[in-house]
Amino acid sequence: MKFVLKRLILGVLLIVAASAALLLSDLGRRSMKAHSLPRLGLLQHASTMLLDDGTRGTIDALAERGFVDGKSIVIEQFNAHGDIAVGNSIAAEMVAARYDLLVTMSTLSLQAVANANRGGKTVQVFGLVADPAVAGVGISWEDPLKHPANLVGYGSFLPVPDAFKVAREMFPALKRVGVAWNPAEANSRAFVEKAREYCQQVGIELLEANVENSNSVLESEVEVGKRARIPVFTITPGRPDRGTLFDYGADFYQIGRQTGTLAAEILRGADPKKIPIRNEVPTYFVVNTTALAGLRQGWRIPKSLLDRANTVVDEAGVHSSKPAGTK
Repeated sequence: MKFVLKRLILGVLLIVAASAALLLSDLGRRSMKAHSLPRLGLLQHASTMLLDDGTRGTIDALAERGFVDGKSIVIEQFNAHGDIAVGNSIAAEMVAARYDLLVTMSTLSLQAVANANRGGKTVQVFGLVADPAVAGVGISWEDPLKHPANLVGYGSFLPVPDAFKVAREMFPALKRVGVAWNPAEANSRAFVEKAREYCQQVGIELLEANVENSNSVLESEVEVGKRARIPVFTITPGRPDRGTLFDYGADFYQIGRQTGTLAAEILRGADPKKIPIRNEVPTYFVVNTTALAGLRQGWRIPKSLLDRANTVVDEAGVHSSKPAGTK
């Protein structure tokens, strides 16, 4: 009886050991399979329409080039929700996690991850950055190939002078323009400096006001403009019928696609050291004819501008006719 019991116990132990070995083997195979997928960490600074569009464009471009999230790549997205300290903390965690590639959307996210990644542990691709040369991360326009070996991307300096040219076409007597900008944001500072330079050349007086947070400024400006019967224009196209007279800027979704295409090239083995930093801006032009109503000065929209617009808003609704980048 004792002998039979010992044999039974031994048999059970052998079965348990075999099952455990099979389980561990299966876990190992699954772990190897999961680990074999490249891992990409993506940080955007805030949840805004423009940054969301850029991030969506990046992920779409990656998928079109074979890097589909959950199938051929693992993409982990992070959002600082507009908080610089939170962004810096997330950046440090991303660098420590040793992703195969880091992607950042916005200047503040570029700076946060680049500063945390100064050891060059992981390649970083950046997008939605107006002027990477003023971001303090070792980039210079004097030599587009002179940049940190692990840091590459595209600048997207918005067409500030062109927006003022459009305004002058709509109102040739234009002499004064007010602008609200955030001194804490490198992009905002770069744009207003370009505006000062151009306005001085063409005889437009630029009236400046500083703001601490630029996220909700436009809504206030549109409301104030309506009460004062003064038009508002921007270099950041958003919702076409939000009340601005026109928006002449960039298509952030297409900028995101450019960023995703570059990220795919890096994942496929391209050497970031050999890729120059360039300024790439697919322009986007929105005209809102309904915003002319009630203006106290003689603003008008020539047919030539309507023909150039990618999107036109009128009494019948929103009409899009041209792809981004079309002039």
